[in-house]
Amino acid sequence: MSQIEAAEYPPTNPDAPQLTFRAVSTGMLFGGLLSLCNIYLGLKIGWGMNMSITAALLGFGFWQVSTRAFGMRKFGLLENNINQTAASAGASISSAGLVAPIPALTMLTGRTLGWVELSMWVLSVALVGVVVAVGLRKQMLVVDNLPFPGGVATGQTLKEIYAKGAEAMARVRMLLGGMVLGAVGKLLEVLKVVSKVGFPGSLPVQAGGAVAGKGHTAITLTNLGFSLDPSIMMIAVGAIIGMRAAASMMLGAVIAWLFVAPEVMELGWATPGKAEADALWFGALVKWMLWPGVAMMVTASLTSFAFSGKAILNAFRRTGGDTAEDPHDVPRKWHFIAIAAVSAVSVILQVVLFDISIGLATFGVLLTFVLAIVAGRVSGETGVTPVGAMGKVTQLSFGVIDPGNAASNLMAANVTGGAASQCADLLHDLKSGLMVGSVPRYQIIAQACGVVSGALMGSAAYLVLIPDPQNQLLTDEWAAPAVAQWKAVAEVFQNGIEAMPEGALMAMAIGGAAGVVLSILEKTLPKAVVKWVPSPVSIGLAFAIPAYYAFSFFLGAVVYAISEKFAESWTKRFAIVLAAGIMAGESLMGVADAIYKMVVG
Repeated sequence: MSQIEAAEYPPTNPDAPQLTFRAVSTGMLFGGLLSLCNIYLGLKIGWGMNMSITAALLGFGFWQVSTRAFGMRKFGLLENNINQTAASAGASISSAGLVAPIPALTMLTGRTLGWVELSMWVLSVALVGVVVAVGLRKQMLVVDNLPFPGGVATGQTLKEIYAKGAEAMARVRMLLGGMVLGAVGKLLEVLKVVSKVGFPGSLPVQAGGAVAGKGHTAITLTNLGFSLDPSIMMIAVGAIIGMRAAASMMLGAVIAWLFVAPEVMELGWATPGKAEADALWFGALVKWMLWPGVAMMVTASLTSFAFSGKAILNAFRRTGGDTAEDPHDVPRKWHFIAIAAVSAVSVILQVVLFDISIGLATFGVLLTFVLAIVAGRVSGETGVTPVGAMGKVTQLSFGVIDPGNAASNLMAANVTGGAASQCADLLHDLKSGLMVGSVPRYQIIAQACGVVSGALMGSAAYLVLIPDPQNQLLTDEWAAPAVAQWKAVAEVFQNGIEAMPEGALMAMAIGGAAGVVLSILEKTLPKAVVKWVPSPVSIGLAFAIPAYYAFSFFLGAVVYAISEKFAESWTKRFAIVLAAGIMAGESLMGVADAIYKMVVG
């Protein structure tokens, strides 16, 4: 997406209604609800979605109906920008640790946090990201005028909503229809009306091999995870991520589960599951399979990050900026007080909750400011927030400084990586505000309110969904590949490589090398050729999720491609909105089901 010239930005409009009670409360409500979706999705497949456009459409639709029904004042464009800013901040609370380091800590140490402790912790991480974003806003958005493609897409959507009201309501109806479809699909799955359908076929067992020695006569494709999953959410995800990522995951699933998994079982490095044709062996196999997959994802992320060298250097060369104070920005005095306050709270919580030393906790907070500059610059130039790379850089840093301490490796790194990622994501919302003339100070207030609702509701949802991480995660129901990555890195520093499964070190070397090579090809080959290069992160992810997820992703990408070919206009208008609705509907129904089971026992 092309960069917008500064001259095209409208003047800041402090007189129009924007930081209203209904705008902030709507954003907090939608942010809290959408945080459940990202947590549910993150624990399933390892990542979440930007909810800015979804929140803008929901806010517009809700207040349009209210205006018609009760004669209320119309929900203005700037109010909606405040709504989507708060909602996006709340929805992104999953990056503050709920889908990676926090469950990884429980799996490694048994340490669990109650709702109050957990809410305070993720809120502190998110608020560090907010105050850092305040300091970077003017330099990156005004002085350097970085593209921030996600923010531009949201800003353009907001303008289109208010220029074409009928079209906007059509998209709202499609979004709501998708939510109903996703919820009904999940309900049918919960009621066991629909279930997985295994692919026919099996692989022979080697005579005298480890698999035969355990009483198995064959390895069925269903055992290896090759099934048709009833979850339409995964098909929707495939439509959003696109053909290259989905096809790469399908390729990775074939390599991982059709070739590598049977071989490591025959060698006795991994243990097969129950000797039943329809039993899924994912839970038993992933304990070995995640190692080469994690290695490929880590090296691919870091190699790709290294190619952002120019952006990284620019980040440190150009952070001085203009010293003149914008009357619409957060006053410097307030900003410095906020930095001191949230930094102190973060350090105190690290010491009190996880027994991390004051020095290490302080270093983690200071490192956040450095990596946030990098994450913001990379995200601003490319549209991709380097979440994986940020997490690994911080884990490696703390692993070297304090080896053997899982808490510091995970939770100090949680502050640094989580806040840096949160900061980069929030800058996209500030970009959308710049495009429509919002007051930056009001957006910052909305972001702070949004992360409060996200922390409270997201923490509650996490505890309801995953009351027992040690037994629930890294299973076919909750693959949690992001948890697997953080846990694996922490385990290496805690226990040493001798604690790894047999054969895993060699597999990591192969996977890591493949990640480096494919990432270099991604960055150096012409764009026309790159689309044919498999995505190393997607291939690595396929080693850590059930094969049926990869098949559903691929199916979704194929459906989107066919729709785009034969109904291009409809696809551009509605396909992504429909997919987002399906994801939200299934996630919310999944949370509702977990609450129901908790209540009725």
